[in-house]
Amino acid sequence: MAEEKTTATASAIVWNEKERKFETADREAYLEYKVRGDGGKVMDITHTYVPPSKRGSGVAGRLCAAAFSHALNRSMSVIPTCSYASGTYLPQNPNWNSILFQEGVKSRL
Repeated sequence: MAEEKTTATASAIVWNEKERKFETADREAYLEYKVRGDGGKVMDITHTYVPPSKRGSGVAGRLCAAAFSHALNRSMSVIPTCSYASGTYLPQNPNWNSILFQEGVKSRL
């Protein structure tokens, strides 16, 4: 399993390539994604889950940051299907809008 850690956080975010997830080291909180067409260069973020005991601590945001950074580092576009990613994370982090997938437009990366 490859690791991608967010900057200086108490709980590391781990990339679980086999299960197509980003998750906390204890695997309790996670972000799921699918790789779609265009040669596997589109990441569809489908679901983010944080258990009640971890809510309000920024875990969901760190999961999204790890996923968006992963996509950027691999020249991927992102489809934010997950309601947290599209409705909460992106409005607070509009700098990621440049890597959002647009139908019929090749990646600008």
